[in-house]
Amino acid sequence: METDNDTRISEFLLLGLSEDPKLQPLLFGLFLSMYLITVFGNLLIILAVSSDSHLHTPMYFFLANLSFVDICFTSTTVPKMLWNIQTQSKLITYEGCIAQIYFFLLFSSSDDFLLSVMAYDRFVAICHPLHYMVIINPWLCGLLVLVSWIMSVLNSLLQSLMVLQLSFCTEVEIPHFFCEPNQMIQLACSDTFLNDMVMYFLIVLLGGGPLAGILYSYSKIGSSIHRMSSAQGKYKAFSTCASHLSVVSLFFCMGLGVYLSSAATQSSHASAVASVMYTVVTPMLNPFIYRPIVLGLKKFHCFLQLIHLTPFIYEG
Repeated sequence: METDNDTRISEFLLLGLSEDPKLQPLLFGLFLSMYLITVFGNLLIILAVSSDSHLHTPMYFFLANLSFVDICFTSTTVPKMLWNIQTQSKLITYEGCIAQIYFFLLFSSSDDFLLSVMAYDRFVAICHPLHYMVIINPWLCGLLVLVSWIMSVLNSLLQSLMVLQLSFCTEVEIPHFFCEPNQMIQLACSDTFLNDMVMYFLIVLLGGGPLAGILYSYSKIGSSIHRMSSAQGKYKAFSTCASHLSVVSLFFCMGLGVYLSSAATQSSHASAVASVMYTVVTPMLNPFIYRPIVLGLKKFHCFLQLIHLTPFIYEG
């Protein structure tokens, strides 16, 4: 590896999930399939939302934004891994690694915020259905998405600039399939105390904060569902909440687990496998989880009219 005054290197080596040559074709086929499913599945949701006037509601506006972010999130890491497997090369340039860190943090933070915004939307729709149109208006929807992007940009910019200040000596092998920030910090030969403190502070603030909001929203949603007299209404509300909660559980549990466990263990392989769950599997599952809800909207819209409920209630 080329060095610049023994502190800057020009390339890193991404070791990937396995160094066994026999497993490389299997990994390539598996991740290519998951990537294509993620891209085309989420594109289908975006196209369905944009083309059907029945889906021009806050719920589906946030869902379309989440699908867009998930496409970008997966595209940050998987194509480079597929390219390295296909070319039998493990190299990634220093600039490419920093860019990967920036966009990884940008889209993972956006995913984080959008999931919490969707939980708030469901909270208002189920707990305050008669005020839903007033509270979740188009201006607020745009503002929530804009704030999510601004916070994500600031977070990714701060952490990327802090990684730029680190010095890397001879250890340039990254035991991962992409340049994950905590892996980069562990490889640095300069003092990383400030980086560690900032990283964990932002994880608690930008990860734990939205998660707490999601849990609070669903505690209120659970109480409202329990008070519903209609069994059909309970089922519809619970089914949509379960869909969202399954995505939240995968994303937050795996994502926070990877970062928080890095302080207690040095198992890089376990960290890489866990990262697959929230960087690849979760975005891939979104189309399967939400597609039935999108396709079933018209039927549910008729159901709401029949039972004389507001068409904006969040039960399907």
